[in-house]
Amino acid sequence: MVNGGKQLRLWCSAFACALLALAVAEADGLFVDITYLESAVAKGAVCLDGSAPAYHLAPGFGSGVNSWLVHFEGGGWCNNVTTCQQRMHTRLGSSKEMAKQVAFSGILSDAPGYNQDFHNWNKVRVRYCDGSSFTGDKEEVDPRTNIHYRGARIWQAVLEDLLAKGMNRAENALISGCSAGGLTSILHCDRFHQLLPVGARVKCLSDAGFFINVKDIAGENHAAAFFNDVVTTHGSARNLPSSCTSKLPAGMCFFPQNEVKQIQTPLFILNSAYDSWQVRNILIPGGSDPRWRNCKHDISQCSAKQLETLQGFRDHFLQALEEQGNSSTRGLFINSCFVHCQTEIQEIWFAPSSPALGDKKIAKAVGDWFYDRSPFQKVDCPYPCDSTCPILKNS
Repeated sequence: MVNGGKQLRLWCSAFACALLALAVAEADGLFVDITYLESAVAKGAVCLDGSAPAYHLAPGFGSGVNSWLVHFEGGGWCNNVTTCQQRMHTRLGSSKEMAKQVAFSGILSDAPGYNQDFHNWNKVRVRYCDGSSFTGDKEEVDPRTNIHYRGARIWQAVLEDLLAKGMNRAENALISGCSAGGLTSILHCDRFHQLLPVGARVKCLSDAGFFINVKDIAGENHAAAFFNDVVTTHGSARNLPSSCTSKLPAGMCFFPQNEVKQIQTPLFILNSAYDSWQVRNILIPGGSDPRWRNCKHDISQCSAKQLETLQGFRDHFLQALEEQGNSSTRGLFINSCFVHCQTEIQEIWFAPSSPALGDKKIAKAVGDWFYDRSPFQKVDCPYPCDSTCPILKNS
């Protein structure tokens, strides 16, 4: 079992990562006002603290008026009463704590020069305030804590509201997300497709959401225990794909390696094989041997022996991907950059110095795949071969 300290550190690290990502995103881009979905409260679709869910919508224009990008925020998970109580007093658990505006950049940018294929779409950033990747659903609320586990209801309420605002006429639609939001894109991929009009081009994009079930450097499998606690705490089992839960314990169905093979909708997996969040929180969690401190925060500081361990993590990651089969509709952009989330930051999504595989940057690879201009399935060579990787030691 996972000890309480490691569980808390896992959540806190994800929280800090989410705050940093927001700060980077707000450095530039279009600022979009928040929409509070007050009508969802009567349906019980509420944040951890009982407040209304929220999203930010930038309307489409021109040729993109009937195209929709629905992007889900990341920010880790809470796996018990203690961590969920802490979370409910932050923007990751309460819409009362959310910024009234957020910057849209990267895949959400409205600048054609920086986001050619999606700039004029209806673009939505769904705020994350349930702590379960939008899977939880418990009716009862303990009056002593007032915690609401209603992530799945939020997902449904937001999608219904967007459908009523014109997404029911979508010709193109893409569900995407970063980190815990990238996991959301995987877990809800086929369900999203089912809500869209017959004949629409509908696909899914997971950015840094392919979390793998691997032991840490001490030989403990605390990630599996952590996800099991998330599923149990939130009552998520009924909202996970039955193609997985009919075969495996529900907690194991939080790992995409147990999900992707069954997904029918075209899916693009964008991930680093050395995902910095997974390295810092799954492979080398808080409380690990202090000799790993520098390495886990800056891969260039790793010793030769430590790099062997990271190469072993990459091997596990690629094996988990290979087990999903080689669907012709799937996209893959698996690079060797020590980063976590690559669609939201303009400098990584599309800029002169953005990461590339072959001759394609991420934005071009995703766009070509979405519009069926050309398939894209590439895996980078091992670190440190990729000279296009950004230097983001603390990303």
